[in-house]
Amino acid sequence: MKQLILILLAGAALTACNKEPGLGGTSTIEGKVYKIETNVLGQILAEYYEADRDVYILYGDDDEIYDDKFATSYEGSYQFTNLLPGKYTVFAYSRCDACASGDTIVSQTVDITEKGTTYTLEDLVIYK
Repeated sequence: MKQLILILLAGAALTACNKEPGLGGTSTIEGKVYKIETNVLGQILAEYYEADRDVYILYGDDDEIYDDKFATSYEGSYQFTNLLPGKYTVFAYSRCDACASGDTIVSQTVDITEKGTTYTLEDLVIYK
């Protein structure tokens, strides 16, 4: 019985060391949202970094509900901080005329492999 308890305690200690992706770390994911406005003919009317656009992040492979969101700054920047090593997906919604809902997701996936690292993503390009 004593050995079983020791094995269970050792297993619990090892499980506690394996942290899932999420908050509690020292890494950062950052980037910008770039918006392209077009008319019904597809001609570009304006292009700019969009302020106050919601950007979402998923921790790990969970893709049902976002884990956090950030509204971009005045120059279109977003930043997710204090991340543990692991897999993350960052996304924003973009207009999609061919989609039933009228929107589609523009996303990028990042694997944080080192603590204390800043990952700068390519622009998330959205349309309106």
